[in-house]
Amino acid sequence: MTTETARVEAFSDGVFAVAITLLILEIKVPGYDGDLGAKLLLQWPSYLAFVISFAFIGVMWINHHRLFTHIRKSDDTLLILNLALMFSVCIVPFTTALLAAHLGHPGARTAVVVYDATYLGVALFFNLLWRYAASRDGHLLANDLDREVAGKITQQYNYGPVAYMIAVALAWVSIPASLLINLVLAFFFAIPPHYAAKTLPSRRSTRM
Repeated sequence: MTTETARVEAFSDGVFAVAITLLILEIKVPGYDGDLGAKLLLQWPSYLAFVISFAFIGVMWINHHRLFTHIRKSDDTLLILNLALMFSVCIVPFTTALLAAHLGHPGARTAVVVYDATYLGVALFFNLLWRYAASRDGHLLANDLDREVAGKITQQYNYGPVAYMIAVALAWVSIPASLLINLVLAFFFAIPPHYAAKTLPSRRSTRM
């Protein structure tokens, strides 16, 4: 990497790599006593939490990579916003372990709320990072970035905080539905912005 943001990208890639690797540590190897198959099946909350969080962190990494193909310069504010985003990423392994430990037990609802709230925080920091980079006439963006493309990115990201707030609220009504929203959102944000924009309600203008 030879761009001004090379160190930002390298540091962020390291955080994503560590966070996604830590997820597997929650899945324990059963002991020798009892039926192995039954014990493996009993760990279904850990498997579910791992799959959702792996998909989510993977999609975060994809989106971070996409953003920094357009962001060619950095300044102190951008560095701070990126650190805030990495802070929220580092919390995901903890909330994943919390969800795996309490899913199917009395504390499940609280665990899901905390889990969803973490993703809400990530969505907010992603929005702040992108909006700052695209603000002030896009001085941090690549010179050849089409404003329509930037607008599509903004439009797609606008749905993140609202959708995760719905997931948090829905956790009090239906835990499976709340977790399903997380999976759906992971797939939605994996879609390139120019494709996602075709599936979203059209707007006459998208402000940065």
